[in-house]
Amino acid sequence: MTTPRIPAERLTLEGVTPSAAAGLRAGGGGGFVWLDGGPFEGTRDAAGMMVRAYVSGVHRPEFGMYVLVRRQDGRAVGSMCFHAAPDEDGRTEIGYDLVEAARGHGYATEALRALAGWALARDDVRRLFAVVEHTNAPSRGVLERAGFVKVGEGDREDAYELRGRPRPA
Repeated sequence: MTTPRIPAERLTLEGVTPSAAAGLRAGGGGGFVWLDGGPFEGTRDAAGMMVRAYVSGVHRPEFGMYVLVRRQDGRAVGSMCFHAAPDEDGRTEIGYDLVEAARGHGYATEALRALAGWALARDDVRRLFAVVEHTNAPSRGVLERAGFVKVGEGDREDAYELRGRPRPA
């Protein structure tokens, strides 16, 4: 299976195969060399989501999981994933996670801009959606720097969205 690759300035977003996702979920590195010895728990949870999508027959590689690999040293610093392929309205949700040592260096913002640009250039994606806890100010900052706007507020979480250019009818 060919995995997608999306370039960014200092990173490459490397598509994850179902077998690599299974390895990540089981506690391994998924074939990547990780900064700080391994991914953060959100990456392992996302890998489990991807494995379930593959087993149920709904996995689309381009709308799966990406590991953020630094070009300078080949180390994986986090992951970014789609929660599913876009729905009939062209909407899909994304999530992301960085190892603690990689936080605060702009990697998540850089990767999110690259992934959002790639996704919104497609004909089947019109809106990207993300949910973040009120207490997670750094993650809200990533979304806002990448151009997302708050579209809803819940008891514990805020909803953000980034819209692409309108498509001709």
